[in-house]
Amino acid sequence: MTRSDADTSTERDDEAGMRLALDLARRAASLDEVPVGAVLLLDGVVVGEAHNETHARRDPTAHAELLAVQRACARTGAMRLPGAVVYSTVEPCFLCAGALSHARVARVVWAVRDPKFGGAVSLGSVLTDPRLNHRAQITEGVLADEARALLQEFFRSKRGRAE
Repeated sequence: MTRSDADTSTERDDEAGMRLALDLARRAASLDEVPVGAVLLLDGVVVGEAHNETHARRDPTAHAELLAVQRACARTGAMRLPGAVVYSTVEPCFLCAGALSHARVARVVWAVRDPKFGGAVSLGSVLTDPRLNHRAQITEGVLADEARALLQEFFRSKRGRAE
């Protein structure tokens, strides 16, 4: 496989993973949750997936990425998930980035940055800080327009109801 073939394959895999995460984000929006979805793959197999459930659970930690990690650990029986790739529609916050680091995921891919809470690049670098004992590879911007539109529509509808 040539370098360009590998790049194309990774891009296709990233788009496929992000489409699954976007489907989960849409499900969250339909339940009046902030539309964030996350999918965790290990050896190319989905072992954890979730959308935000903070309102339904009345739990500020019920973020999509955190729930996907919990479900992956339960399914695999492992506390660490080396080699895992996580797809999230939004840049992980500090809580989720910390959990992904503790789980030892290999790679984190997200669609859009979160300038108010993002703990991966926007406000901090939890996933890549050289002082940490584990660093993940990061990729951002996969299907960003679609994820951004979903978030904007969700919050636009919220503002419309408040007026």
